[in-house]
This record gives sequence, structure tokens and C-alpha cells, in this order.
Amino acid sequence: MNIYHKRAIFRRRDESNVYRMFFWVILILGGIWLIRSVQQGDVKPLFLPTATPTRFAESYLLEADALFTAGKLEDATDADGNVISGGAISSYREAVKVDPNNARVWADLARVQTYSSAMVVNSDDVKVRLAEALESAKKAVELAPDDSYAHSIYAFTLDWNADSRLVDAREAQNLLTEAEGEAARALLLDPNNTLAQAFSAEILVDQQKWTQAQLSIEQALKNDASLMDVHRINAYVLESLGEYALAIEAYDRAIAITPNLTFLHMRAGANYRRLAFDNPNEDVKEELYLKSLEYFDRAATINQQLGVEDPLPYLSIAKTYSQMGQFFIAIRNVQKTIEFQPSRAELYGELGVLYHKNRNFETGILALECAVRGCTAEQSCPARGDCGPNDVAADVVKLPLTNSTVYYYDVYASELSALSPLKGNENYCARALEIVSEIEASEFDNDPNIAADIVVVRNICSNVPVSDINVDSTATVEPALPAEIPTATP
Repeated sequence: MNIYHKRAIFRRRDESNVYRMFFWVILILGGIWLIRSVQQGDVKPLFLPTATPTRFAESYLLEADALFTAGKLEDATDADGNVISGGAISSYREAVKVDPNNARVWADLARVQTYSSAMVVNSDDVKVRLAEALESAKKAVELAPDDSYAHSIYAFTLDWNADSRLVDAREAQNLLTEAEGEAARALLLDPNNTLAQAFSAEILVDQQKWTQAQLSIEQALKNDASLMDVHRINAYVLESLGEYALAIEAYDRAIAITPNLTFLHMRAGANYRRLAFDNPNEDVKEELYLKSLEYFDRAATINQQLGVEDPLPYLSIAKTYSQMGQFFIAIRNVQKTIEFQPSRAELYGELGVLYHKNRNFETGILALECAVRGCTAEQSCPARGDCGPNDVAADVVKLPLTNSTVYYYDVYASELSALSPLKGNENYCARALEIVSEIEASEFDNDPNIAADIVVVRNICSNVPVSDINVDSTATVEPALPAEIPTATP
């Protein structure tokens, strides 16, 4: 007989389960932790905007390499100084921020900073840029003391810092000695380091060891002829040997690798100009000058395309036209550079020398006075031959008396002394004698041409009675001098 159990009318309550209770405790604790984490910011709430992804250092390096090849080393800015687009230096700096312990990135930054100094006009700015490059190279060596590439770049930056226009002879020699040691260290770590061989050749040229330099660069060319640096330094070695035509060919090979680096075009153009200057045939001379102008014009065009306001190509064009005897065109090109940098005293010095050669003595004195004594914004416009629609009036701080600026002092004193007896204005001679006294008190009067000019100034002014007056360096200059007045040594 089948007996069926009765079903419970009501569902029986489940017995307590220790695992289920443990689960609920964990869930509650997890909820408390999540709430506290959200409040503290450790956990972000859902549906927030997606954060900007972090770029890797390699991404910045690729961008920097492309910008360097394109010739865009500096940031492009608008008239208000706002950055429109970044340059290679900025990209390398971003890479350093992302990967600060990467010696290769620091070395690459140093290399570009060093090359960028070739596009800077003012010597103080050049010195600052090269000092920045040196610090970057030092950092690379500190991070990787046994890395051949880091030591080779360090040698390169030391060599460019040893520029005699920026440091005295003793410091330059110390820097060159250190650079030679760094290059040797790089080659000891890697005897096949092509860049170390090339940079060693550049250092040897600066030490006037031309035979050793030639052997070193030939080895670098044999190892790897695909590097711009190798062809650039080969051209530099050839220049030092007076092989200007061969140097141009080497620069052309470097330009083929990095076509938008304007300093390569500038050096090639300078070599054409040197060939023209030395050539006795007038027809060939003019042809070489025109080739020189082509390279300078190409550099100016590249800068326009990149949005870079670099006065150097226009200065080189002006110098070339000056050697051709076409001073008016030369003056117009220097005036163009002042549009870019209206407060740059060196540009007024160059302009004053050209006015002097063009026998426009009146404006020449004004321009040279801005360079040697400084001038106000109002005085800067007449000094540049009046301000055009693109000119901005600017205060000009005088140039210190150095090896690179003494020529402006010399020409200025010569013009003032020549003007004085014709106009009977003793103030001109007072100013001229003040300038020559400064030159004589410096270490820059050992140039025989300058010494001869000083004698002429003193002879002229010895016949002009100069009273004990308070010299007014901003006095108005009298009308232009006649053509027969003697000129300063060019």
C-alpha cells in the first residue's frame, strides 16, 4: 500500500547558511570601501569624460626627428609671442619629461640645441643656448657613463661652446681639451661610432690639427656616409684646408639628407662668396656671387615657409651685395632684418657700416650711434632710414666693446672725426676721441687697420679745439658729408 507524505502548506524557512552570511559581510564591507574610495578620489565615478591618453617618449622622439629633418628647430610664434606650432627642441623636452632617465633622449636634445645655436643672431643668446645644450649632454653622460653615443654628443657640445667669439682663449682651450677627451672616450667605448669619429675631426680642426682631422673624417665617411653630421663636418674640414669648391659639394650632400636646415645653405653660400672674392675674373666672380645669393635666398624662403623670422639669411645677402658694390640693395636687406629684431644693436651696426660705404654719412652716423651708444625708440627710426609700415620703433641698448663689435666703434669714431673740421662742431671730435680712448683702453686695438684709423682720428681732432664739455651722445647730426671726406678702413 502506497502512503503519500503530506506536503507542507507553508514553505519551510531555510536554515541559516554560514557561506551565505560570509558573502553578505564581504559585500557590505566592499560597498563601504568603494564609497570611501570614491570620496577620497582613489576610485573615479562611472561615466566621467575619458582622460587624455599619455604619449610615450618614443612618440615625441619620432615627432622631434621629423621636425629636425624639416628644419623646424624652434617654436613658431605669432606677433604676440604665442606658440603656433612646436619645434624639435620642444618635442625633445617633452620626451625628457616622459622618460627623464633616458640618456639617449637627453643626448638627442643636446644635439639639436647645439645645432639651433647656428640660427641665433645675438651672441648672448647663442651662449645661453649652447650652455643649455651642454647641460643636456652632461645629463646624458651622468645617466649612461659607459654609453659611446652620449660621450660623442658631449664632445660635440663642448666643441661648439669653445667658440672664441663667446669665451676667452683660455676657456676655449680648456673646453677643446675636454671635448677631445670625451671624443676619445666615445671611441674607446665603441671604435665604430661614426659620429664620434666625425665630431673628433671637428674638434681637431678647431685645435688646428688638420692632418689628423682629415684622417678622422675620412674614416667616418667610410663607416657611414648616410649621416648629415658626417658630410657637414667633412665640409668644415675642407673649408679649413681652403678647398671651398669641395666643401660646397660636401654641404650639398648634407643638404640632400636634411634639405630644410638653413645653416647648411648658409655655409654653402658663404663658400661660394669666398670663391667669388678670391677670383680675379670679373665674369666668373659675378657668377659665383649669384650662386651664393641663391643659397642665401633659399634659406630665407625656407624660413618663410616655416614661419621663422631669422635675420641671418638677409644679413648674408646684404654682405654679398656689399662685396659686389651694390650697397643700396645691401641696405634694404639689413633694414629687413631690423623689421624682425628692431632692438638688436648689431643690426644697426651693420646698417651703419653699409651707409658709410654708400657714402650716406648722415644716416650712417645715426645707425652707428645706436649700435655704439644706444638710442631711444624715437631715435631708432631715423637710424634705420625711417620706419616703414612693417617697422616697430624700439629702444636699442648699446653694444659692449668686444672683438666682434670694435669695428663699429672704429667706423663711428672715424666718421665723427671727419665731420668735425668741416662743420666746426667740436662736439663731434669730443665724441670721436671718447670712442678711440675706449678702444685704446681695451685689448682690441691690436688690429693694424684699427690702429691706423685711431692715428687718423687723433690727427684730425688735434687741429680742432675741443673744450671741456659734457659730451651729448644724442646730439643732432649735421647734414651729410661731401664725397671727399676720408672713410674708415672697410
